[in-house]
Amino acid sequence: MSSPAKKRKQNDVDNSPHKTRSIVSFFKGPSVQKPKLPELQPETTEQTLSDEALARKIQAEWNQEDTSQSAATAAASNESTSADLEQSTSTSASAIPTNTTSTTTASSILPKKNTLSLQSSAGTEDSMSLMIPLDQNPQVFDMSKYVSELQAHWAGEGGDASYALLTRAFVLANATTSRTKTVDTLVNFLRILIEVDPSSLLPAVWLATNSISPPFDELELGLGGSSISKALKKIYGLDNQGLKTLYDKHGDAGDVAFEAKKRQAFTLVKPKPLKIKGVYQSLLKIATSKGSGSQEMKQRLVEKLLQDTRGAEESRYIVRTLVQNLRIGAVKTTMLIALARAFLYSKPSGASFEVRSQQEIARLKKDELVEMYGNAEEIVKASYARHPNYNDLVPCLLEIGVTEELLIRCGLALHIPLRPMLGSITRDLSDMLTKLQGRDFSCEYKYDGQRAQVHCDEKGKVSIFSRHLELMTKKYPDLVSLVPQIRGESVSSFILEGEVVAVDQATGDLQPFQTLTNRAKKNVELGAITVNVCLFSFDLMYLNGEPLLDRPFRERRELLRSLFVEIPNRFTWVKSIDATSANSETVLEFFKSATDVKCEGIMVKVLDNTIKNNGAVQELSSDNGLPGATTQPIEPAETIKPAKEKSTRRKALLSTYEPDKRLESWLKVKKDYSTSSETLDLIPVAGWHGQGRKAKWWSPILLAVRNPESGVLEAVTKCMSGFTDKFYLANKEKYAEGSPNVISRPSWVQYNGEPDVWFEPQEVWEMAFADITLSPTYPAAIGLVSEERGSQSQVPQIFESSRG
Repeated sequence: MSSPAKKRKQNDVDNSPHKTRSIVSFFKGPSVQKPKLPELQPETTEQTLSDEALARKIQAEWNQEDTSQSAATAAASNESTSADLEQSTSTSASAIPTNTTSTTTASSILPKKNTLSLQSSAGTEDSMSLMIPLDQNPQVFDMSKYVSELQAHWAGEGGDASYALLTRAFVLANATTSRTKTVDTLVNFLRILIEVDPSSLLPAVWLATNSISPPFDELELGLGGSSISKALKKIYGLDNQGLKTLYDKHGDAGDVAFEAKKRQAFTLVKPKPLKIKGVYQSLLKIATSKGSGSQEMKQRLVEKLLQDTRGAEESRYIVRTLVQNLRIGAVKTTMLIALARAFLYSKPSGASFEVRSQQEIARLKKDELVEMYGNAEEIVKASYARHPNYNDLVPCLLEIGVTEELLIRCGLALHIPLRPMLGSITRDLSDMLTKLQGRDFSCEYKYDGQRAQVHCDEKGKVSIFSRHLELMTKKYPDLVSLVPQIRGESVSSFILEGEVVAVDQATGDLQPFQTLTNRAKKNVELGAITVNVCLFSFDLMYLNGEPLLDRPFRERRELLRSLFVEIPNRFTWVKSIDATSANSETVLEFFKSATDVKCEGIMVKVLDNTIKNNGAVQELSSDNGLPGATTQPIEPAETIKPAKEKSTRRKALLSTYEPDKRLESWLKVKKDYSTSSETLDLIPVAGWHGQGRKAKWWSPILLAVRNPESGVLEAVTKCMSGFTDKFYLANKEKYAEGSPNVISRPSWVQYNGEPDVWFEPQEVWEMAFADITLSPTYPAAIGLVSEERGSQSQVPQIFESSRG
């Protein structure tokens, strides 16, 4: 009889009636039996584990950065881990009966001091700000319902206005396409700050205008996309692929932050409420961080802002602020209108200027309300145009309100650029001649250079500003050194305007704008200049302490040419002729001569504040409309026929200098699509993911021309204008990612850049263009005109497409 099979021993020490010693016990001393705690089974989800892992990771990073406690780094990391585990189990501990035999004390399950723990991010938004109807008509918006509550609410959080209120204004402005609603929202928001927290008004204005300082202050955040991406990944637990997926879907960094914040179930700590002043001060710190370690400092400030956001909307607008693209449909003019109207309704406590009561304004008739708004807006706009700095404008408004004195307190000043006057675009010469019938005007070459505003004070200090008010004194030290030579003996201080153009000093020939762009932008040394320039001056706005803006153009021009000294090929006047609409043939010849020397066209400017009406001279004022032209029809040259009048009345065309206005007293006549019959047949070969509104489409699109000798497609320009939404949609469907029409980088396309996608060449688009210039970026026709640079079509616009 065979013996029964031997039963194999199981290595199950716990269930064995005979407790055996393991090998570990031979190397350890006797252990004390600890009471067994009840096993806790917290609900573990993928999100919970992910946030917990994130908490541990960031806690460990912060511990490593704490150099003062480097010796305790390892211990701190272990404490962090155990505290996180204890925190995660304590949430379900109340559901488990208490073990009366347990000797565990309360202190063993509490988070340790100075250790991060997970906090739910639900319900952290500021409910007080959400309930305020900022988008109501200011005539019915009742401030009294919210002032005391806001004061108490903000007092509990430090006393300053919360960023949540500004976010609320952004959300409401973004949710409407009505300009009136946007203005109303900003007006009511500004009124709250004026009455409740005036100290937050200036920071709020800067934040709402996508800026932290005026352009000439040279304060820049200096944040690249990588800094913001890194912060998003770290604070919201995104990986590279997750970040890319969200960005490809939304096309906006703020929307990415919004989605990431919504998915975040927990935060490391309960966020402290962001304040308007605090956010602005953080941005200033980012902009002013210089030298060794500045990038790390900027990164930590960005991460702290994201960490302290309460709710997805705050995250969205913090990131949009960091990339300086709020996308709320409120431009500079909108803010100026809102400021003007807000100070009609509200004033800070203790201010002495008068405001109208809400009841009084509500009783105004529509035309009376429009007039009241219009007068206030004109004062604020004019002040800002002459002195574009909110750091000066907002404190003045808080002190004196919207009064005529504002134009004096915030008027023209040396070394603060005024916003330049702009010219209206005309279709062609005949359109220009029709608009200026009966007027004396000057035609000037429109040079292809960089517009410059030159300031000089009594001490000889010189500042040079661009059209966009950026300080570029260090870019043109040769012009700075020129000022003492061009200033006449009777000139002590001045502001003049002109065009900086690259010029061959030996021949005086004008160089293309691309040559000027090769010049360094900052810290140019006089001895190292390779691109020489000439300043072609055309206006004088300030002389010896006196503004000249209200003087006629003829008088300003005469002062400029009589009091300043020409230096050939370095400083001179724009080439010009004086004419009337009866001199059409002369004007045409002058226009052709301008284009022959590579100018963009001509500028036409009204000379005087008078109009010749059947031999009589009529003085114009800005308050009166101008009747339609009653002069006898002129006989223009056969090549120029005046257009027909569309209306019987026109606005008065003054010859004064009007900062920040685009008026028909200055007209641009350029080589453009209406006068050029030339087009190019180009092939779309690549595209980039669009930004903002165009996030779902390809924009811009890279276009190339075929080299008949080599067969290679040579890139010639990018195009992002002239397309309809319907065209964009069809184009994106045709060149959808993953389709056969999207290919890897082709060897037969010559372009050094890196588009997001490459297209299979199969279409020809007929493109109109303003001009063709040399370019170091595009290789088309390289070697034909220049051995180093190719050709680029300027301002391309689609004319017709032929799909293959």
